[in-house]
Amino acid sequence: MSWLLKFVKEGQPYFGATLLQFGYAGSAIIAKFALNHGMSHFTFAVYRKAFATIVFDPFALLLERHVIDQNLYYTGLRYTTTTFAMVMCNVLPALTFLLAWILRLETVNIKRIASQAKIVGTIATFGAAMIMTMIGGLTIGLP
Repeated sequence: MSWLLKFVKEGQPYFGATLLQFGYAGSAIIAKFALNHGMSHFTFAVYRKAFATIVFDPFALLLERHVIDQNLYYTGLRYTTTTFAMVMCNVLPALTFLLAWILRLETVNIKRIASQAKIVGTIATFGAAMIMTMIGGLTIGLP
């Protein structure tokens, strides 16, 4: 029984990250559904912010202070697909690393294992993003 408690305790960050990805996917599906049925992306951003304020008020005050990013996200989502939007969310850490490296905020020493991991991770992220975006899968008809 103690091994189960240890597993749950050590696995909490991974469970949290997995739950967060399901939340992102659900949010993108709901947004795409609403936008496809004529809702304005500005209106959707306002509704999303109102919901976040009511339900997650303490977290919203600390972590979600920007509105323009949501308007740009939903504008882009209106003209693309849910898959593309989710891929772009997952590519953000790789883009952040590249920009930090270009602006010399991040040092890369090819002999260090941490730098090698960052480079491999960035290449893998962009490769997976291109594969997910270019290859069409089955359409799942949601209500």
